[in-house]
Amino acid sequence: MATGSAAIETALRALGAMPDDQLDIAEAALLMAALDRPEIDLAPYRRHLSDLVGQVAGEDAGAEAGPRALALAAVIAGENDYRGDNDSYDDPANADLMRVIDRRLGLPVALGILYIHAGRAQGWAVDGLDFPGHFLIRVQGEDGSLVLDPFHRGRIADPPLMQDLLRRISGEQELRPDHVRPMRSRDVLLRLANNIKARAWKNGDVDRTATMLERMLLVAPDFAPAWRELGLVEEKRGRIRQSISATERFLVLSADEGAGLEAQAFLHHIRRQLN
Repeated sequence: MATGSAAIETALRALGAMPDDQLDIAEAALLMAALDRPEIDLAPYRRHLSDLVGQVAGEDAGAEAGPRALALAAVIAGENDYRGDNDSYDDPANADLMRVIDRRLGLPVALGILYIHAGRAQGWAVDGLDFPGHFLIRVQGEDGSLVLDPFHRGRIADPPLMQDLLRRISGEQELRPDHVRPMRSRDVLLRLANNIKARAWKNGDVDRTATMLERMLLVAPDFAPAWRELGLVEEKRGRIRQSISATERFLVLSADEGAGLEAQAFLHHIRRQLN
């Protein structure tokens, strides 16, 4: 492994060990992307993230949700022209924060990280929402909160718009409270990486799938589902000892009795391959 990659992994592992409320979401997303290009200098990207913070601070948005939401959209979508990539939505570059910054295009969750980063740096409460199939963000103020759609240039996502999104994207008919549940920073990063992982798996690229699972576990080392999936993927790669290790880790972390029984049966199966 290159020295650059090793240093990046060490930094990500340190971030993964932090309490969620101390995790720098944009820095973590940047480092996750940097593992694909460890030779690239991150200083310009970090300066850009800092510039976004300064530009939002210059908007003097006050304490109410509306002006705060408008300030974020004005800076990120307006001044910096960030927008969703409708033409090549499934391009993995749309979930790589370095490439998103380069192209000013991305998936909702990648763009949303910029909004979260710039808003939280002002001391505002800005969270990602666990909306099915289309990441949204919530901006809070003293008068309440507003939901923004980072993919569509930070437009306000009111309940009718969210209802329409829900029906078109997931087929569900009724908007429920769990659709707008705030996400932990770590879960936002997992959702970002999962976009790349899922596309790799769909394309039959098991090596890239394993790489993205390992990357997810750097920032969320106790995320049991990723250990379970890594165990399955490593078995497909013929890496039986690594498959056993990942599955054993899943069994330590998981509280799902049914999944645990399945994993035990899988573990018994793959251990026999060593004999």
